[in-house]
Amino acid sequence: METTSIDQEINASEQIISPEALLTHWQGHRKLTRKVIEAFPEDKLFSYAVGGMRPFGEMLIEIMDMANDGMDGIVTGKWKAIHDLDHASGLSPVKTKDQALQLWDQVTEQINQAWPQISPQRFLQVEAAFGAYEGRIVDTIFYFIDNEIHHRAQSYVYLRTLGIEPPAFWDRY
Repeated sequence: METTSIDQEINASEQIISPEALLTHWQGHRKLTRKVIEAFPEDKLFSYAVGGMRPFGEMLIEIMDMANDGMDGIVTGKWKAIHDLDHASGLSPVKTKDQALQLWDQVTEQINQAWPQISPQRFLQVEAAFGAYEGRIVDTIFYFIDNEIHHRAQSYVYLRTLGIEPPAFWDRY
């Protein structure tokens, strides 16, 4: 997949969404997902599942791996293979809600630190993220966001089946 000439002509002032607005949008979703983690019962985070889905704790590790290792790939251009993701972002295995929240905050900070290193032109470059998903960097970031939303929606089903009202889906601030 090659970048088209129209894509190459786009500069930061012509974008539909600025890099700063995209980061704010993503971080809004991350704030909401953090509220979901907080709402989840400690004893169910890594054990409760319905309908053949994974426990939410396992989904969280995937979200964090993609964000952590994905930002590293975006900044450096060097991507881990999908099967080599850190699984708990290179730290000791996450086994408790407090550990999940702590790691969530670390990955959030890592995103914030890496973001300014992404040039406006970089968002339009095409690469195979994790050696598997070819597309523009901006589309890869949208995939990270979409994947998080997808798994957060699954966690809403879990919370409701546990009799817990999940945070309002629009409350991203």
